[in-house]
Amino acid sequence: MRRLAAAVLLCSGLAVAQQGTLSTSTARSKQYIVYAADEQVVAAGKKSVLELRFHVNDGFHVNSHTPKSELLIPTNLTLQPAEGVKAAAAEYPAGTAYSFSFQPGEKLDVYTGAFMVKVPVVAQAGSYTLNGVLHYQACDNAACYPPKSLPVQVVVTAK
Repeated sequence: MRRLAAAVLLCSGLAVAQQGTLSTSTARSKQYIVYAADEQVVAAGKKSVLELRFHVNDGFHVNSHTPKSELLIPTNLTLQPAEGVKAAAAEYPAGTAYSFSFQPGEKLDVYTGAFMVKVPVVAQAGSYTLNGVLHYQACDNAACYPPKSLPVQVVVTAK
């Protein structure tokens, strides 16, 4: 656990040091995850599941929703309430075990490539737009970067 804490501190220090070399606007605007904003069609008045598809850029990983250490920032989706739609808690996929070359004995729980977050909903007939945010922290093999918030918009049509 001490090694994991040291690795997290090292990553934090590297992220701060690297951030100093970037312009502030570049550091803030860089997203490491892409959201596929697909329109969702559900059955009106019945329990349905929204499927939000994300893709972590090549060469990066993000902590899963349940990282192995309380020092790591989990990936978390928050949707704002919308009149006519009742949403339950988001359901996250299992992460993949990942270890750094400088600490091969420690495994982190991360998302790489494509992953999907599911949100159970019940919606009245009509069209709705749900706004939210995916909060995450991206890392590569050398550093972890400051946490990011990716705006998410889900268009839902209940028929």
